[in-house]
Amino acid sequence: MKRAYSPKEIVAKKWVTLPWGEEWSGPFGYPAENASWFISGASANGKSSFVMQLAKEFCKYGPVLYLSYEEGVSQSFQRRMDYLGMGEVQGRFRVATGDTFDELVERLAKPKSAKFVIVDSFQVAADDAGLNYEKAVALMRRFPRKCFVFVSQEDKSQPTGRPARRLRYICDMKVRVVGYKAYCMGRSTENAGSYYVVWKEGILRTNNDLRP
Repeated sequence: MKRAYSPKEIVAKKWVTLPWGEEWSGPFGYPAENASWFISGASANGKSSFVMQLAKEFCKYGPVLYLSYEEGVSQSFQRRMDYLGMGEVQGRFRVATGDTFDELVERLAKPKSAKFVIVDSFQVAADDAGLNYEKAVALMRRFPRKCFVFVSQEDKSQPTGRPARRLRYICDMKVRVVGYKAYCMGRSTENAGSYYVVWKEGILRTNNDLRP
């Protein structure tokens, strides 16, 4: 039988949190370094740019592995890396494509493997690598010190497919990108309604609204 925790034990539990600045802590608070993330958004709303910006920020705290199942290393992916200055985090940022689930487990089990793991997108990884809900949960349990970020496609303002919607429920950080703004959908911040600006010019073009 698994142990049960007392209130005293739970209150005394300590977490190593991301020590980032106001730009990130305002909309997202101070999540644990090993918190799980679920990021969704419709096409052409800034989701991919947000994920890359988050990856760059993560590089300040440890090595990042970006599993580019959906785009590979296409021209658009290359352009995004260029204009977001990913060359500045050379040595801490790596991109992999086409890993099967077993290959991913093998990669993550190696010494000095990535601390932050981004799966983009969950739907394509399911098709190409067999990464379903159960295996995503298994990854997080097998590597509890790592931070897993699952990126999801959307259909009618909801994550595409029941497995993705199930996964969203269990992730610590739930983020939705709409109109070049990234909103935290959970209770990780006290600033309800605040958002991370993904692309300032894009917001101005769409609704001329930059209120925090």
